[in-house]
Amino acid sequence: MAGEPQPDCLFCKIVSGDIPATIIRETDTTVAFRDINPQAPTHVLVIPRRHHPDAASLAAAEPQILADILRETANVAADEKITDTGYRVVFNTGSGAGQTVFHAHAHVLGGRGLQWPPG
Repeated sequence: MAGEPQPDCLFCKIVSGDIPATIIRETDTTVAFRDINPQAPTHVLVIPRRHHPDAASLAAAEPQILADILRETANVAADEKITDTGYRVVFNTGSGAGQTVFHAHAHVLGGRGLQWPPG
């Protein structure tokens, strides 16, 4: 069920502390941690504490939490000192878009030039 921890979800296990992660920010509604396979010098994931399979379902069920995630992406960028050079926020939604963990999450990427279009 959306919103409830899922026993097989990697990110739910990070939120609960069952799996370690390099957590750099936490709020009442979000957790931000370093990606274990970084695609840029700064690559941080910002996730909701509550489980939703993707950004679209999160937006439909809890739009305020999605706003919290976007606010935290800006805070991560400021903490990582990438606001002046620019950064990218990416939500992959669905396996065809590259989503591999089905718990909504935003990627914060920066610290190098980012080409357009991506991928």
